[in-house]
Amino acid sequence: MDGSLTLPADVVAELGRRVWELVSEHGDAAGQGAGKERATQGRAVERALPVASPGARGLAAGLRGEPLPEAAAGDPLALVDAVGRLLREGNAHPDHPDFLAFVPSPGTVTGVLGAALAAGFAVPTGWRFTGAVSSAIESAAVRWLVELLGLSPRYSGLFVSGGSTANLTALTAARDALVGTEAPGATAYFSDQTHLSVPRALHVLGIGRDRVRVLPADAQRRIPVADLVRRVARDRRDGLRPFLVVANAGTTATGDVDPLPELAAFCRDEGLWLHVDGAFGAPAALTARGRAALAGLDAADSVSVDPHKWLFQPAGTGCVLLRDPARLGHAFGVALPGYLEAGATADGDGEVDYLQWGVEQTREFRALRLWMSLKVFGADAFRAAVERGMRTADDTAAYIRCRPEFEVVTGPSLAVVTFRGVPPADAPPRSPAEVDGLVEEVCRDLRAEGRAMVVPVGVGGRRVFRLCVINPRVERDGVRGVVDRIAELWTARAGSRERPGGTA
Repeated sequence: MDGSLTLPADVVAELGRRVWELVSEHGDAAGQGAGKERATQGRAVERALPVASPGARGLAAGLRGEPLPEAAAGDPLALVDAVGRLLREGNAHPDHPDFLAFVPSPGTVTGVLGAALAAGFAVPTGWRFTGAVSSAIESAAVRWLVELLGLSPRYSGLFVSGGSTANLTALTAARDALVGTEAPGATAYFSDQTHLSVPRALHVLGIGRDRVRVLPADAQRRIPVADLVRRVARDRRDGLRPFLVVANAGTTATGDVDPLPELAAFCRDEGLWLHVDGAFGAPAALTARGRAALAGLDAADSVSVDPHKWLFQPAGTGCVLLRDPARLGHAFGVALPGYLEAGATADGDGEVDYLQWGVEQTREFRALRLWMSLKVFGADAFRAAVERGMRTADDTAAYIRCRPEFEVVTGPSLAVVTFRGVPPADAPPRSPAEVDGLVEEVCRDLRAEGRAMVVPVGVGGRRVFRLCVINPRVERDGVRGVVDRIAELWTARAGSRERPGGTA
């Protein structure tokens, strides 16, 4: 081997065609869904792609022990086909219409193409000296996102790897702006419904657990403002330095929204930074009713949003937005070393070198995914897709209410519905813990048969079923079919004399 790490042009072209065939075939199969049968000349054929494969663990176990390949693969095309099989059979598929767990990521084809183009052209994005066009595209995509969310044009920011990095970036700016990098006595506040990335970010920033206030949510699963006011006052009396309140614009579990206007007013009066974690829910603001539900979003000091969730981009597409974006430069800006000075920009055009606004210097060109998708489909198509998710949640909740096996617990809220099973009248008596165990078992049954991906969540101390229907491929009858199957499994489990976990 000559060490050039290249392949002949004809081989590269064939590999590219095959990769795209596999991606296209996957998109078609995932779009069809496991709950539908395709017909060929009047006869049913095998179901489309299951949402998850029961053989995944076996495949993973074999891969972990593979030896280092010292010699070249004999046929790279065969390798591509093998990878396609592994990805198809070894993972769950968040782009599948019956993947109703977590917050699904049904990426648009344009987002996939944007990711491929960015990788294929090795696009530089941290520095305008080498990435003038990519920096301009990112600037435009950020501005479009600000407009879509109904925020003031003052807001700006940058694309990052996801909500966790977005939260870390925003909280770093907040710390540096209000309490300094040493952060003596700095104290932060949020509810127990807040995403795990927030306490982890505070840990990275050196905010000890003794200065993190996790307030029990109220009956509506929102941060209790009165309790927050009292706790901030108490901490001030104790000599601490409250600096941050994190609010939720769509909790992962139930899609609930904290009282943003009240929190904004309180933070403004107290000189606190209000960060809104809108990783999942912020895109609801594309619609009229979503913007009403998120009233007060434009009063936040910072907002995180994940286009790889409700804006349908490939995974690894997050964004952080600040009302005063100069705070990013204050937190992350650095003096360039000598080997970069030649490319330092001093043209006074007001544009930014994104390496000065975040922790990455070499960055993926994530913005191209959303930029291309908006150019191809237009903003109205995204508004319609977001609205469709909320309408599907409305219909799903109404359908669940009509089923005697179930009762709705929360929602619909930002396309999330939770519900619990009602044991049959002749079912054996069970403790609350045993009923919770039945919910877990039904979700496992669904996954094992590849029918759907549904996860249980805790609401009010009990385990309930949760459906998130943001995927624009979700059809009304498809999600109703999932509810029907849950009802069948629930009735069988709840009516059985066998205890959850396999004991009689």
